[in-house]
Amino acid sequence: MTTFDKREHAFEEKYVHDEELRFKARVRRDKLLGLWAAEKLGKTGPAAEDYAASLVVAEIRKDSAEQILKTIRADFDSAGVAIPDLEIHKQMEALFAAAVEEITKGAAQGKK
Repeated sequence: MTTFDKREHAFEEKYVHDEELRFKARVRRDKLLGLWAAEKLGKTGPAAEDYAASLVVAEIRKDSAEQILKTIRADFDSAGVAIPDLEIHKQMEALFAAAVEEITKGAAQGKK
């Protein structure tokens, strides 16, 4: 294997690793966002967990954060929850950052 081949292989491995991290972070973010939204909707316990799980499944199926936002927006509107889209977006971004940090810390601890 040449140096070029080794380097190409390393880049491919990094790409796969990064994509896996993004996927795990999106799933974690969606669960956390679902729990946050469920709280705003007055759901607790298993109902909140089910709501969060339904958002995770919806995002995995359609690979679309916009679908989750539409779902939350519709649910908030139906329940009379007055939280603007901007706040939902901000929450989503903050939870994604938290999910990435959580996952990378977990991966780092797993290497020890």
